[in-house]
Amino acid sequence: MSEIIVKEVVSRRDLRDFIYLPEKVHRNEPDWLPPIYMDEWELYDKKKNKSFGYADALLLLAFRDGKPAGRIMGLINRRYNEINNETHGRFCFMECYDDGDVFHALISRIEDWARQNSMTKLVGPLGFSDKDPQGFQIEGFEYPQFITSANNSPYMVKLIENEGYAKKIDLVNYLGDMPKEFPVVYERVLERINRTQEFTITEFPTKKKLKPYILRVLELMNDTFSEIYGFVPLNDKEKSDFAARYMPIIDPKFIKVVEKDGQLIGFAIGLPDLSDGIKACRGRLLPFGILKVLRESKRSKKLIMMLGGVRKEFRGKGIDVLMGVKILQDGINSRMESLDSHLVLEDNLRMRGEYERIGCKVVKKFRIFQKDL
Repeated sequence: MSEIIVKEVVSRRDLRDFIYLPEKVHRNEPDWLPPIYMDEWELYDKKKNKSFGYADALLLLAFRDGKPAGRIMGLINRRYNEINNETHGRFCFMECYDDGDVFHALISRIEDWARQNSMTKLVGPLGFSDKDPQGFQIEGFEYPQFITSANNSPYMVKLIENEGYAKKIDLVNYLGDMPKEFPVVYERVLERINRTQEFTITEFPTKKKLKPYILRVLELMNDTFSEIYGFVPLNDKEKSDFAARYMPIIDPKFIKVVEKDGQLIGFAIGLPDLSDGIKACRGRLLPFGILKVLRESKRSKKLIMMLGGVRKEFRGKGIDVLMGVKILQDGINSRMESLDSHLVLEDNLRMRGEYERIGCKVVKKFRIFQKDL
């Protein structure tokens, strides 16, 4: 057996090998969804990605026969650990061929690094926050992949379990037909909200109308996501960067916000499935890839529910139903045929119940693993 060499990513050439290794690993998988490489270069740039300001990181490449054969990133998210009183390290963005020796060489090196930094547990895949791809997909490989989620091969599950890792938490993905009619309980909720006029829903025909709300939405996300596993609050610079990253590809008509007396208390964000456009340009937006992504988004028949939240003191009042129905109505008017939930934590029973109420079913599962060090 040839020797395996693991080295730290230190040069731009190393980083290029790190970023583009997945498309080599998956080159024989026609349905594999590449990342947007422009975003990848910014993600790993310590000057541009402000998350490195509160997280220690170690990027590693494994070589077999002198060729890149695997990659991994180790993280110690100091901000998250301090907020949650934990001493957990993370691994993320892991890729390799179906090679247990390479997998072991990478994960054991991150384990050693985490121990040296006084961590007591390693969890993952989990990036800087829950907005990065998280978990290894464990079920539903026959269904299409979607953006900002793990796109691993099935053998990665076997390899991580062989290293002694067990379940930390699962996330599920729902898929269903766009509803032709809404449950009676929804009609009652909408009637009550319309009658009391306690809440105001705002819709956005253009990005210009949406722009003044973006930072307010992200501030509300910080508040409403504080209890979600893996979430790290965004600072002001990160909010601006997050907005700039997604503004070019969002469709404002699938974004809804709810206010009460001028206070923003709820938001919901849907996005037409961009997968076909990203595949068409192979993840390369420049010089003309962005046109392919935008063209395919207009043709998309699937609506993905990306983000949503309601301020805690206003939950249970039908605000989520109000925003959800409005987005679904726009999806129906746009001739969307299917609805995708993106990722939902398995213990988020309220949200899961709403998807099941409109006929969606779980088609994919993703697992974040853990191991005591």
